[in-house]
Amino acid sequence: MDSLTSGTLAGTGSFRCEECGFTVTLAAADTLPECPSCGGADFTRASLFGTQRFDREPERQADTEHEDPAVWVAETRAEITEPGEYLAFQELGGRRIVSLSREWTRIGRSLAADVRFDDPTVSRRHALIVRQADGVRVLDDRSLNGVFVNGDRVEWQELHDGDEIVVGRYRLHFLRVTAVESATSGSPLGATG
Repeated sequence: MDSLTSGTLAGTGSFRCEECGFTVTLAAADTLPECPSCGGADFTRASLFGTQRFDREPERQADTEHEDPAVWVAETRAEITEPGEYLAFQELGGRRIVSLSREWTRIGRSLAADVRFDDPTVSRRHALIVRQADGVRVLDDRSLNGVFVNGDRVEWQELHDGDEIVVGRYRLHFLRVTAVESATSGSPLGATG
């Protein structure tokens, strides 16, 4: 199979990095980017019949603002002012917090997505966050690169406070906040003292 280099107008389809095996999906007018996982520039067209793309977790990219995810999650939790369920992630060097207030939250590259990532490692319809009376779950919405929760590829997985969800090259953290610390009193909101 012929090797292509980043920057090449490759056409519609999936392409696998020859260095790390990470798969990117492109539309007809897209050019091959550098590999989001390892920075490699050489790609081959991915086969639908190969199994490599399903056998490995995408490599993590180091966040520019924090190395320890636990510290970042604690700092993010401190910014939340209302009890509820949230997705938090790094975006353009900043922190984005999305409240999960609806039954379905769509994650993907599509303009219809509630949480949109304009990145070729993210499928147009990548994942769904589903809120029901018995809990919150993530559903892989037929994505090419898969959905990972705490390092394991999942199709349908219940989420717990602090879980890390990997969508393409993005790491999202699920946060369930039951009480918010008051900045003035230091006690949870709604508590009587």
